[in-house]
Amino acid sequence: MVSKRANGLAASETLKITALAKEMKRAGKSVISLSAGEPDFKTPDYICDAAVKAIRDGHHGYTMNTGTPELREAIAAKLKRDNELVYTPEQIIVSNGAKQSVGFTLLATVDKGDEVIIPAPYWVSYPEMVKLAEGTPVVVKTAFEHQYKLTPEQLEAAITPKTKVLILCSPSNPTGSCYSKEELKALAAVLLKHPQIYVISDEIYEYIVFDDKHVSIGQAEPAIIPQLLLINGFSKGFAMTGWRLGYLAGPLDVVKAVSKIQSQETSAPSTISQMAGEVAYKESLDAVWAMRDSFKERRDFVVAALNEIPGVNCFNPGGAFYVFPEISTYLGSKTPSGQVIATSTDLVMYLLENYGIATVPGDAFGEPGGIRLSYAIAMNDLKDAVVRLREGLLSLQN
Repeated sequence: MVSKRANGLAASETLKITALAKEMKRAGKSVISLSAGEPDFKTPDYICDAAVKAIRDGHHGYTMNTGTPELREAIAAKLKRDNELVYTPEQIIVSNGAKQSVGFTLLATVDKGDEVIIPAPYWVSYPEMVKLAEGTPVVVKTAFEHQYKLTPEQLEAAITPKTKVLILCSPSNPTGSCYSKEELKALAAVLLKHPQIYVISDEIYEYIVFDDKHVSIGQAEPAIIPQLLLINGFSKGFAMTGWRLGYLAGPLDVVKAVSKIQSQETSAPSTISQMAGEVAYKESLDAVWAMRDSFKERRDFVVAALNEIPGVNCFNPGGAFYVFPEISTYLGSKTPSGQVIATSTDLVMYLLENYGIATVPGDAFGEPGGIRLSYAIAMNDLKDAVVRLREGLLSLQN
């Protein structure tokens, strides 16, 4: 018998689709996967060299539970340099990826029955993490016309006496939307009227911003810093997904609470990863900007191509490596065999099984009118994927 807690959780739809696409490939089928949120670049050489040196120098043991002092100092310096935020190393805890940082932060701040506001479309894990902490997800539906960004009016309307946390992701997974300084300042103005509410600011895509500079909500409105729980990591910007390295920066009492949880669940992340992360933040970011520029080229291509498909609408996202086109025109249509495409999940499965293109349904992100496509793949594959997508959609009949 498994626990009610485990039974109450949904599996990650992203990982499910990605696994199915891999199974089809192993069976010899031609599949192009636009489902995984993973850069297709290698980790930069200087970071790999630092890891190899750490291994050869004998750094094989555990570190402090909160992470090495040197890495936390490097993170503090980075936050000041890039985000104009001042944190001491004691206000930072390093975890096994930003995902763990979010999960442990929710466990440290949410009690049974507390409400957590989550704008939709949302990253698939946010609501499930809230449920695991015995909180109540309060999903706020945002609009395509606003690039799926939460408005101050929507935030104010969602707040109740039970509200404990707002989760904000900018640049966004799954939409790629980026909040401007003015938009963040307006949201902070609402939160400042409710000092009991924390804002978990997930900034893992910070270095993948195309047209403007990334802005943290604490940078936009310094008065919000006592309520700010800043999550970041190395996976996306440095192409270090498998290194499992993320962190929380926030008020000391919350960091200490997360530290207690982490000490019982996992302890600190890999010593080797931490020493590599330290170098990542201290050296030049030229390799990061080169990856960003490549993603921008792909974004420009895929947005233009999608908007040429009848019935598809896609705005130009400001960051990350996702697009979230609006495809509701095709819901209710029929396949050539007569199957009804009732949901975005039906559409995604039809495209995968018949055209060999793996995407993720908007249903998984709380927005049934869209699908998520990751363009973190080679341009030739991306061009082929768009052709398959167009053929698949145009095969449907209203």
